[in-house]
Amino acid sequence: MKKILVLACTATFLFSFSQKKMNPAEYKSSPKVFDIKGLSQSVSIDCGSSRMILLSGQVPLDLEGKLVGNTIEEQTQQVFRNIENILNEYGATGKDIIKMVIYTTDIKKTPEFRKVRDLYVNLQNPPVSSLVEVSRLFRDDVLIEVEATAVIKNK
Repeated sequence: MKKILVLACTATFLFSFSQKKMNPAEYKSSPKVFDIKGLSQSVSIDCGSSRMILLSGQVPLDLEGKLVGNTIEEQTQQVFRNIENILNEYGATGKDIIKMVIYTTDIKKTPEFRKVRDLYVNLQNPPVSSLVEVSRLFRDDVLIEVEATAVIKNK
């Protein structure tokens, strides 16, 4: 059902765009998440009865831009705090996440990641996900980055 909703939203967005009646995208940032210049924390797209929220990849930085944690588990906790803070700007939570892309420097640490992730997502209908091991992220001390997409009902 969620896949159909995503496809329907994408089709609605593309149709609206082609008809030049597109509802404008809404960009939001959380004052509780470190702001990286040159990118938006999130954008939402009106899909009629629902709104799709796309988040930039979140990394384990606190509000001041300092790294939080030296382990995948500690860093994942900060990543999901950032995700929650951004989603809260739309009245959403991690339970509304329908898709995630996880980038990690050590795929063997996946159980530690999942332990934290499971505290935030809907486990009855878990998000579709991709897990990618990378040799390096934007800093050597960053072990994980997570992109998320959520869908909520329009009010």
